[in-house]
Amino acid sequence: MNVLVTGGAGYIGIHTCVALLEKGHTVIVADNFCNSTVDSVNKAMEITSKEIVFYHIDVTDEQALESIFSQHKIDGVIHFAGLKAVGESIMLPLTYYFNNIVSTMLLAKVCLKHQVNRFIFSSSATVYGEQKVPFIETLEPLPTTNPYGETKAMSERILTDIAKANPTFSVSLLRYFNPIGAHPSGLIGEAPNGIPNNLMPYITQVASGKREKLSVFGNDFFTVDGTGVRDYIHVMDLAEGHVAALDNLTAGVHIYNLGTGQGTSVLQLIQAFEEANRLEIPYEIVNRRPGDISSSYANVSKAKRELSWTAKHDITAMCRDAWRFENNREQIKIR
Repeated sequence: MNVLVTGGAGYIGIHTCVALLEKGHTVIVADNFCNSTVDSVNKAMEITSKEIVFYHIDVTDEQALESIFSQHKIDGVIHFAGLKAVGESIMLPLTYYFNNIVSTMLLAKVCLKHQVNRFIFSSSATVYGEQKVPFIETLEPLPTTNPYGETKAMSERILTDIAKANPTFSVSLLRYFNPIGAHPSGLIGEAPNGIPNNLMPYITQVASGKREKLSVFGNDFFTVDGTGVRDYIHVMDLAEGHVAALDNLTAGVHIYNLGTGQGTSVLQLIQAFEEANRLEIPYEIVNRRPGDISSSYANVSKAKRELSWTAKHDITAMCRDAWRFENNREQIKIR
């Protein structure tokens, strides 16, 4: 298939591009580089020895989208393009609602115009809000604690309504949990611009000496050690989940959790990273962040049953691959 990957130069997007290319698909990337660089696209082509067609556009630009669909016969879309930081979304709600909602609506509009009926949406476990864990797909989404989560829930509703009105339009809503790790080559991984919003790149930057210590947000949650519990999934497992969803997409709307089904606390992740890489990560406990919930991990039986997909990497592999990527980046800079 010819697959358009929006936000395809970003962390999850570029790993999915690699997985798509390795399964024989042709990849077209659209990205505005707001939290990525063209270097990741070049590295993905180096890993796979295959070409990626690339467009430097913003997915909220309908005319630019129209140009891509006019130049290529697109068979399916995987939509990653969107802002994704929970804390930032609380400070910049209008930016998040505009970027994340408008991009989804315009992309769906252009898909319908060009009869592109396979649409994979990058959603989030955030739509579950704070409910009993493990989260299962039959749970009703709750009003979330932050604008980022609301944009995901709204986009899900928009795509569901479009599919109801257009029976040939098939949608897979992938609610995934906390991707970490990197491609085992060490060539691509999570490299955010500026201060990381996610835990693992902050840990690796502390390990490399870029940052003095890690801030652990809260130790008074109702969890095993008081710190937040999340379902960490290796980014390549997540990428392969997207390919499985695309290859198995049938008519209608399908919702899948992509995670490991296991919860890991912040302190447990720090310990796992230290043990996997024989490093010490200094940290301090600080106040909770607005919008954070205590526990989030998945019931993943549906994805296993319907997509024949399960996560393969354990937390040690995630930590080793994340550090290999960060260490590789530092060595390249030194040279």
